This record gives sequence, structure tokens and C-alpha cells, in this order.
Amino acid sequence: MATLNIVLFEPEIPANTGNIGRTCVATNTRLHLIEPLGFRLNEKEIKRAGMDYWQDLDVTRYVNFQEFLDKNPDAKIYMATTKGKNVYTEVSYEPDCYIMFGKESAGIPEEILAHNKDRCIRIPMVGETRSLNLSNSVAIVLYEALRQNHFDHMKLEGSLTKFEDYIE
Repeated sequence: MATLNIVLFEPEIPANTGNIGRTCVATNTRLHLIEPLGFRLNEKEIKRAGMDYWQDLDVTRYVNFQEFLDKNPDAKIYMATTKGKNVYTEVSYEPDCYIMFGKESAGIPEEILAHNKDRCIRIPMVGETRSLNLSNSVAIVLYEALRQNHFDHMKLEGSLTKFEDYIE
């Protein structure tokens, strides 16, 4: 069974982290938060964005990146960055891999990226667009990883709704 992991390196905006938490609950994905955070986890913006899903979230906090590495020594980490040489659809995501995203204002530090060049991924964009919103980027890459793992453990068929009854 695929159990993917999203890692946020020093996230700064509570609404983004709340949205990402909600996406993680909906996909049975673990969330890893590397401090310092730019907010407190009990802020109303987190709860508003994550709605009532936050209590169902599998979330772990780490004091720093080294603690994250120490507690996840065998983690295969893909790092999302605008500097990545691989497009996010060009890599094969293992069922238990980690996909890391940097803070909204600066991304993942260069010293971390330099040691992981082969696992740096990017989302294509046109023109001089600097980056996408963090929660949108997480959703884009996470759903590609889930697709590659055949949406393992996810509900693919829903029950008919009244609208569906009318269009058949």
C-alpha cells in the first residue's frame, strides 16, 4: 500500500499548511513539518484552511532538517524546486517516498539542494513566473505520485448522485 509523505521545510503561511494538511488527510498522506514554522499550529488560519480535518492528520514536527534526517534515515526524498533538472512527471515515485517543499519566501536552501541534485524536481511554468502557490504545488506533485501508484488505497468510484442519475 502506498503511504506517501509530504515534507514542508519551514512553512511560513498558515493557510497554505492548513490546505496541505487537508489534502494529506484526503489522500492518506503523512505530513512532516520542519521548524521553525512561521505560525503556531493552533492559529485560526490553520483550522480554517484545514477545516475539521486537522485532527485526522498524521503529522510530525521536527526541530530542524537534521532531526528529520535522523528520524527518517532511509527516506527517499524528492525536492521540489524551480531549480530542479527533472520535471515532476519524469521521476518514478516509490510508494513510501518523501516529497519536500521549501518555505514560501525562499524555497529549499541551496546547501540542501546541492547534495540532492538528482532528486530535485520542478513544475514547468511559462515566462518569468517565479513560482506557484505552495499548497497548489503540493497538490500537483502529490497527485502525480498517487497516480503513479495507481491511487492505491483511494476510493476511485463514488455512489451515484441525483445529477449522475440525470445524465445517464
